[in-house]
Amino acid sequence: MSTDTTTAGGQGGAPGTPVPAKGLRAGILDLGDSVMLGLASTAPVYSLAATLGLIVAVNGNYTPLILLIGFIPVLFIAYAFRELNSAIPDCGTTFTWSRRAFGPWAGWLGGWGVALAGIVVLANLAQVAGQYLWLLVGDGALAENKILVTATGVLFIAVMTLVNYRGIRLGEHVQRVLTYVQYIALGIFALAIVVRIVGGAPEGQAFDLEWFNPAGAFADPGAVVHGALLALFIYWGWDTCLAVNEETENPSVTPGRGAVISAFVLVAIYVSVALLVMMYATVGSEGIGLGNEANQDDVFVAMKDVVLGPWGWLIVVAVLASVLSSTQTTILPTARGTLSMGVHGALPARFGRVHPRNQTPGFSTQVMGAAAIAYYVAMSFLSENLLSDSISSISLFIAFYYALTGFACFWYFRGTLRESARNLWFRGILPLVGALLLTGAFFVSAVQMWDPAYGDTEIFGVGGAFISGVVLLALGVVLAVVCRFLPSTRGYFTGKPTAVTSAATTA
Repeated sequence: MSTDTTTAGGQGGAPGTPVPAKGLRAGILDLGDSVMLGLASTAPVYSLAATLGLIVAVNGNYTPLILLIGFIPVLFIAYAFRELNSAIPDCGTTFTWSRRAFGPWAGWLGGWGVALAGIVVLANLAQVAGQYLWLLVGDGALAENKILVTATGVLFIAVMTLVNYRGIRLGEHVQRVLTYVQYIALGIFALAIVVRIVGGAPEGQAFDLEWFNPAGAFADPGAVVHGALLALFIYWGWDTCLAVNEETENPSVTPGRGAVISAFVLVAIYVSVALLVMMYATVGSEGIGLGNEANQDDVFVAMKDVVLGPWGWLIVVAVLASVLSSTQTTILPTARGTLSMGVHGALPARFGRVHPRNQTPGFSTQVMGAAAIAYYVAMSFLSENLLSDSISSISLFIAFYYALTGFACFWYFRGTLRESARNLWFRGILPLVGALLLTGAFFVSAVQMWDPAYGDTEIFGVGGAFISGVVLLALGVVLAVVCRFLPSTRGYFTGKPTAVTSAATTA
């Protein structure tokens, strides 16, 4: 691994901060590519299909407002990512920034949070991809075949891992195709709804400004918090464009700009589509109503035949493309995060190696794909209910590393906050408020998950979602302690490079 360094540009608090050159293919992505990756990583079609019904069940007609409220901390943290990237454009993102702000332990746990969220969500994406593919075959009965669905999900993870392994440009091309497919299908679906509304949907409901009334929504504060936590999950993923910052043109500026742009585009898509679906299907509990428990797992599939008729399969294709694109882009930040951890000595040096021809984190990409497959297969055959509950706990992982990034931004730039109003707001107030909101969301979510009725499993009288989240986060502490005493990674924690790590950096 080369020890050459690049110098971070932008308006950071520490001009000239060195960022190790890792051998990634620099400058291959532009702003459009960056925004594309940010949008694709969130799996917008699938996220809406799987989450909209759940939010409606809790918040009813106030769902559009809840989507906006859930966006607020996400936007504030997006500014934190942008500002930290301007000073330290390292593909380790939260790992690197937390380490610079708070030290090696915080950095290691931040990197673990990113990797953990990626591995667990890949299991969910694989499950959904397997089911949706077989929904397109015959009468869809094959989607109930557990072994077939699991094998298909494993194949999808393996293929997307290979795509990422072969090169960032190949991955970007695949991403464009999948993104175009899902957005074109979603656009057709939305247009069909508009036509039906204009034509006079017999059981629809007219738009009402009351849906955006905070006073009405906050009549039940608990429902607002619950809905906002659900909304947090559907926004997660835009930070992928920061994880490929070293492969983007003008790495200190373009990725941060792409993150903010993709965040705003996402909220516009989510709110507008939610409004159309609500106006057509209503929030009722009968038929295609969003409040119907039978529809909550996927409101789009419940509506597809009514809205699109014989073309209903298009929305199934859209969800499948959405899930596949997110599968690929979820591997990107996890692999680059562990690459950075390897380069900085927080993981064994092998994690820090870049494939000389493909210019990708070869070993890290393979490990992330293998870890996701192992977790998915184990959970699928041990307990699908526990798999479902572990997916629910992802909100804990997201809130954890997003909040850590917000706090790191505030602390890292604390000496520059008085230099200008811009610094005060974008490096201080907004990241800190976002971090505090997400910290609160973390504890509220944890309390909710403690209740056995929250999910599908109960362990020692406690909700399986809570146990899954806490155990997996605690595993990060255990692994950090192990790395603290391993000869190859001890130097990261002590600040004294060992013979092993010194040799690795010059290999």
